[in-house]
Amino acid sequence: MRTAAIVLICISVVACAGKKIAAPPPPEPTPVAAPRVERAAPETVTVTVRDAELDRRVARLELSALGRDAQLVEMETRLGDARDEVVRTMAKLQTLSSRAEAASGIAEAEVALQTLRGRVGTQHPDVVEVSRLVQQGSSEFGRNNFGGAFYLASQAKARATAARGRLGAAAAAPRPGEVAFAVPIRIKTVSRGNVREGPGTNTAVAFAVDNGAQLSAFSMTDDWIRVTDDAGRSGWIFRTLVIKP
Repeated sequence: MRTAAIVLICISVVACAGKKIAAPPPPEPTPVAAPRVERAAPETVTVTVRDAELDRRVARLELSALGRDAQLVEMETRLGDARDEVVRTMAKLQTLSSRAEAASGIAEAEVALQTLRGRVGTQHPDVVEVSRLVQQGSSEFGRNNFGGAFYLASQAKARATAARGRLGAAAAAPRPGEVAFAVPIRIKTVSRGNVREGPGTNTAVAFAVDNGAQLSAFSMTDDWIRVTDDAGRSGWIFRTLVIKP
């Protein structure tokens, strides 16, 4: 029995030796990561949205500030005029103005006074002030202070012209939402444009203005400003066409 078991074991070993032992499978390759591609950041486009109502509010505030500035300028001008009048009175013997120039200036001032008086009467503050200047100019002329007379006559004409401009602007009824400035504001155009009879492009053209034209502004409604020119013509101009001088 023992011999038979040994023989069976030997036969099994020989049989196993005749078989080919399969090699273990090769290891799987390590996966290689794909190169990382950097993507460009998306382009940013800035879009500016303008608020028309905000633009109007900004324009109204700017013009209100100009109105306050004009008040200060007017006060300073009056003080300066008073100083100039004193200086001219003291230096009347050193003037270079001629008798003819002074006489012509006083005559023109009297014509302006009569025109203004015919429109608003004798008690209007502007008429009273222009009359005072004309009378002072005539008095200085009688003293042979031709420089002082010419200066006072010029002041009278300027005051009468400004009064006529204000009257022209006030002649029309106020528009809904129209805001009047405390004092007239001197502005000028930045390009050629039209002054219209009303605050809108659907109204008729009153007159045209060139680039750099001087205007007086009296009030504003939305995007339109009520103005007059030095010839006394009045109307409305779009706010982007004008700036402060």
